[in-house]
Amino acid sequence: MSTVTVPPSYSSLPFQDISVSHVPADSPTASKVLIVAFNRPDKYNAVTENLLTELETAYRMIDQDERVRAVVLTGTGKAFCAGADLQIGFSGLLANKESEESIAKYRDQGGRVALAMTNCTKPTIVALNGPAAGFGFTITFPAAIRVAWSDAKVGLPFARRGLTLESCSAFFLPRLLGLAKATHLATTGATYAASDPLVSPLFSKLLPTPQETVAYAVELATDIAENTSPTSTKLMRDLLLYSPGSPEEMHELDSKVFISMVGSKDNMEGIKSFMKKKKPEFSGSFDRESVPFWPWWAHAPRGNGDAIAKI
Repeated sequence: MSTVTVPPSYSSLPFQDISVSHVPADSPTASKVLIVAFNRPDKYNAVTENLLTELETAYRMIDQDERVRAVVLTGTGKAFCAGADLQIGFSGLLANKESEESIAKYRDQGGRVALAMTNCTKPTIVALNGPAAGFGFTITFPAAIRVAWSDAKVGLPFARRGLTLESCSAFFLPRLLGLAKATHLATTGATYAASDPLVSPLFSKLLPTPQETVAYAVELATDIAENTSPTSTKLMRDLLLYSPGSPEEMHELDSKVFISMVGSKDNMEGIKSFMKKKKPEFSGSFDRESVPFWPWWAHAPRGNGDAIAKI
């Protein structure tokens, strides 16, 4: 993994299309919880190439910043994210269709952001404070937790735009909702309220206002940041996401991961803090030494004998 330089303060970074703020906002240096927000409110936070680049850059920094423990992802203004900015369109992507080779090499930029979020050792809590469509909806799927304003409108309008699912959403969505509901959403391309039974299982909590949604997400992220081990939460997310195909294989894997964490620094700190009834002081970095076989999916054999490529 390439090393990136983490800034003293995220709020001072010269981002144009996203904002990153500390919790509390007046903290002069990076805090345990950061709020990352789409920041094109006059365009309903519609996505541009630059916005995606900035979002991926922010996640690369956060991943390697020991001071940060959790991220809240939300939108500035009345929308979460309206998806691609159709006034700009997709003409800039046409060069990737010039040959079979260029098509094979093309990687959806939204997918790069989704993978940056997935691979980040700090969990993301989405605060869906307003409408989310297309990428604005699919980018919520890799998050650890999603909470939403109950009246927020969400949709996957790709079928109505002559496009297809992107940002790794065809992987995440059926795992989150089940194949039947995922296929329904993709096929209709229709818009639904977050409280609709078709999409509400995506959200661990529905709240009555956008403001309460963001406040709850920050409260939840703060609790996670102050009381959980980043190594434990990352490993459990990966166990759920990169799981083998049978109970016996999972037994082998989760036993290996569990015993590797027994006696680790975070394990000892977790037990000590519990016994002394005080807040734990977990390390802010992912403990690769305790799990040298991580990422296990990078080397797991597929049915055809190929290795699963590391994300």
